Amino acid sequence: MRIFAFSDVHVDFEYNLRWVNGLSNIDFQDDILILCGDVTDNIILFQKVLEDLRNRFSQLVYIPGNHDLWVRYDLGMSSFDKLRQIKKIAGDAGVSMEPLHFESTSIVPLWGWYDYSFGYPSYDTFNTWMDYRACKWPESYDAESITNYFITMNESYLEICNEFIISFSHFVPRIDLLPIYVPPSKRELYPVLGTSLLEEQIRKLGSKVHVYGHSHLNLEVVKDNILYINNAFGYPYETDITSKELKCIFEI
Repeated sequence: MRIFAFSDVHVDFEYNLRWVNGLSNIDFQDDILILCGDVTDNIILFQKVLEDLRNRFSQLVYIPGNHDLWVRYDLGMSSFDKLRQIKKIAGDAGVSMEPLHFESTSIVPLWGWYDYSFGYPSYDTFNTWMDYRACKWPESYDAESITNYFITMNESYLEICNEFIISFSHFVPRIDLLPIYVPPSKRELYPVLGTSLLEEQIRKLGSKVHVYGHSHLNLEVVKDNILYINNAFGYPYETDITSKELKCIFEI
């Protein structure tokens, strides 16, 4: 049984949707897919893609990204309402948003957001980052409280013990996973990439591998004895920084 992983498929783009639709209906029937968020904010398209992917794999385990929680077209709906909607769709489709356990291997989703532990956003970031307009949170919620809400959801998972643990998140767990060649103009996005609280939980969990998304910068690197993997599909024009293929990360 192979374990594949990818993130940030953004099927709002026709090219990306065609790629998903072109995946084999036969080759992965005995395999697992880890989907690290950012499918689409269009709930009808989201449901179709999630169901299609589930039918191509033996098991699909998923965690939402920030784009999935946008509510641009759902007046009166909060991002928490959208999350409940996503959970219902996933459950009905047989998609897991909980840890999967095998004889010696566990696959553990870790929820997250960004709390500015990688820096404070600039004025331009506040004005251009779409989450600030497309996500709708209760008035009492700021970035820190949103992050804490999601991070707290992981606490029961941190007691999991197994020989080999693969964890995954949508958001970036440590800022030194970003390569040195990132230009200064793009570094303004660092504050909205993730939270160091995720890294603390990865350490407590004892992950051997952690898969993440969000940055659209594909990477495979070992840091402090953990293998970190980012296999984002990304936007169609991001051909230099994304591989646009499924990646087998482990075999059971």
